[in-house]
Amino acid sequence: MIVGVVLASFAAVYALAAPARTEGAARVAAATALVVVVVLAQFVQVVPRWRRRRGGWSLPAQAAAAYTGVIAFGTSAGILGFVVGSLLLAGAWPAAACVLASAALADALRGGASADVTITCLLTGLVVYGLARLADRADDVAAARLPLTVAAVERERLRIAAELDGGLGDGLRAISAGSRDALDRPERIADVLAVARESLNRARTAAAGLRSMSLAPEMAAARALLEAADVRAEVREGHREPLGPAGALLATVLREAVTDVVRAGAARTCLIATSERGGLVGLRVVNDGVRTAERGADGLDAAAGRVRAAGGTFSAGLDGDGRFAVEAAVAAGEPAVSLPDRAAYRLSLALLAAVLAGFSVKGLLLVPWGPLWPAAAAGLALISAVQLLWAGRGRPRWWPPILAVLAFAPLAVFGKAWLGVAGFLAGTFLVGLPAWAAVPLAAACMAATGAAARALGLGTAAVANYVISTLVTGLVVYGLVRLARLVRDLRAAGDELARAATVQERLRAARDLHDLLGHSLAAILLKCELARRLAEADPERSRAELAEVVAMAEQARGDLRTATGGDAELALDGEAASARSVLAAAGVEVETVLGHPVLDGPVSAVLGTVLREAVTNVLRHSAATRCTIATGRDGGAVWLVVENDGLDPAAPRTAPGAGIGNLTTRLASAGGTLSARADGKGSFRLEARVG
Repeated sequence: MIVGVVLASFAAVYALAAPARTEGAARVAAATALVVVVVLAQFVQVVPRWRRRRGGWSLPAQAAAAYTGVIAFGTSAGILGFVVGSLLLAGAWPAAACVLASAALADALRGGASADVTITCLLTGLVVYGLARLADRADDVAAARLPLTVAAVERERLRIAAELDGGLGDGLRAISAGSRDALDRPERIADVLAVARESLNRARTAAAGLRSMSLAPEMAAARALLEAADVRAEVREGHREPLGPAGALLATVLREAVTDVVRAGAARTCLIATSERGGLVGLRVVNDGVRTAERGADGLDAAAGRVRAAGGTFSAGLDGDGRFAVEAAVAAGEPAVSLPDRAAYRLSLALLAAVLAGFSVKGLLLVPWGPLWPAAAAGLALISAVQLLWAGRGRPRWWPPILAVLAFAPLAVFGKAWLGVAGFLAGTFLVGLPAWAAVPLAAACMAATGAAARALGLGTAAVANYVISTLVTGLVVYGLVRLARLVRDLRAAGDELARAATVQERLRAARDLHDLLGHSLAAILLKCELARRLAEADPERSRAELAEVVAMAEQARGDLRTATGGDAELALDGEAASARSVLAAAGVEVETVLGHPVLDGPVSAVLGTVLREAVTNVLRHSAATRCTIATGRDGGAVWLVVENDGLDPAAPRTAPGAGIGNLTTRLASAGGTLSARADGKGSFRLEARVG
């Protein structure tokens, strides 16, 4: 659209000039038609959708129409600039130079100013080339966003797989082989137990590490913990994910600082803020519940030591308003996803500089050599510098007024040589202001230019030409800068999408390690312990338990593949059978009431995951003697309830762990809900609904 508007404005200049350059309605119509052909051929050259269908006719047709208009109908030789642009896009630089020379020759034979036409042709060609290349770059970047995201996720999966397979993969293989060996050699069960215990610790550590490498989830967890303790939390996120090791360090600081706030129990408000600048990621936690620096720093020594050992900075003390502040900063490290490059911006600014230089030279050609000429050159150079700084480094509010003064005040001195400058002011308005303000101001620039041209005694045709030229120049500036910013924004959006996908991949892997592999390893550990105790009293039962360990180890290897990017193969029925076996081995009486219908794969898998986590919590966090597992259908929804009697009613309330948060996320993605609550009498009930 941007390219089309700029090209249409160029066409309007030559079409409106046709009546002044030829005589007779038929000839004017023919000249105008040729201009339309030239511009339509240019559209085919620069618009990607049309370019693929153009064949080889567009450039010859454009050249024929342009030269016919110049030779037969008196069209300005400047229209050959479109041909120059097409040749530049085709890589035919020598041919483009020949067309420039022919334009100069044609204008010289008419007695015109060949230098002015040559500059016009060159500028038109460069603008066409630049706009087409920037439009191509925008299309390429837009098309590359999805592959960039997929590639980022695949890189993260490979990294996670390499990181986990060496430790957990080897451990699971050792458990499987050791369990087979222990079927006939019970004394080897202790070795399997040791490997299972180490593997479970590794899985939990890896899950925590993957989760903490992204600081944003830790900030969300900290907010939930604070609000659960009736502390008003304010979170300001100023960093970009994923962070990697820096996120893990700062997550440790955040966790310990917020834990201290909750433990003290005196804070009413707490601010958590992150920042990223100068290659450093910073974290600031401020609360109003600590009155002395010494008291506030208690318990933070370990976090401070880790941050300083990594080359970061750490401080804890009272700030100016009497609140206690914990601040830490560590090196951000290499970004996981490439940052936006500036190639498109450099091309845009280079072309804008060429346009500014060309228009300045055209203006100076109209200024007689003498005392005023150096002043005019200095003024045009100043305008060009301000315009480039404005386009490249920012948009201070005071620059447009400066450009407005520079655009119109010198008219009284330099006359029509300065009339073209207003176009840059129009471009400034179009780029830097919203449409509701930019369009009227650009129109005001055109009207002011027309009024100035009339005041200078120029004829109607010249006035119209300067008015339209103001619009064209403004649109050229707008097109070059706007397309460059579009490329930058698309690239930044693509990078942010890839970053977000990388973070989500880390969190998915952490959830799978916690929910799937953690459960499997906990069950393996329990079975191995049971087999060891039964080795002498009931060898056959011990062998049966070890055989289950072998099967569980194989299942755990599948869970590891899931955690590193494979597809989950869980099923609710299979998990219910496994839950009965594991809970019974732990001495928990199990009642199962399975009334669910045949479930599709995704629903069965997500409910199977919920059941795994619920059983893991029964084993790890309670002293349950009885557990009920029930499923059923309620209308269009399928539900799962896991209830146990192992909750201590007198135990202090704690914030929900990572497992409940993981399950809530999984169910939400499947259109389900999760509730987990105690009845106040020692029972804990977890209910999941999907559908």
